[in-house]
Amino acid sequence: MNVSLWIGGNVDEIDRVDRRILAILQDDGRISNIKLAERVALSPTAVLARVQRLTREGYILGYEARLNPQKLGAGMLVFVEVLLDRTTPNVFDQFKAAVQVHPAIMECHMVAGGFDYLLKTRQADMNAYRQFAGEVLWQLPGVRETRTYAVMEEVKHSFHLALDERAARS
Repeated sequence: MNVSLWIGGNVDEIDRVDRRILAILQDDGRISNIKLAERVALSPTAVLARVQRLTREGYILGYEARLNPQKLGAGMLVFVEVLLDRTTPNVFDQFKAAVQVHPAIMECHMVAGGFDYLLKTRQADMNAYRQFAGEVLWQLPGVRETRTYAVMEEVKHSFHLALDERAARS
């Protein structure tokens, strides 16, 4: 049975085994090809071909290590709403280009609603955030106003996409 997914404007089809492979890799990106093959009941050669195809087609974007922010001096998680002074293509482009060069800005999302962008950053503490705000955030092109939300507790943190649960468990 094939399942159609809407990906970037194109309809691609992946089957139940592909979904199982993706679900397993989300849980353990370091699983060996042999163990992955055992889990999905295919030969290692067939599984490797599927993983390579899923990567080539853009379903798998890469593999990364999850680091402990507290141990690395970045224990304070902060979200920032950014309102630009003008909403023109030129201002958007300048803002997006400036955000790309700052490694302390972990994520930047253009949003609909009462502000233009939502940023995510991690800092050591409030003093470090104040310095970041003054030296980086408020210097970004077009910024008129910001609202800061310091996270008191991370209740849930996951990069996992909700795949077909039945395929992931079987």
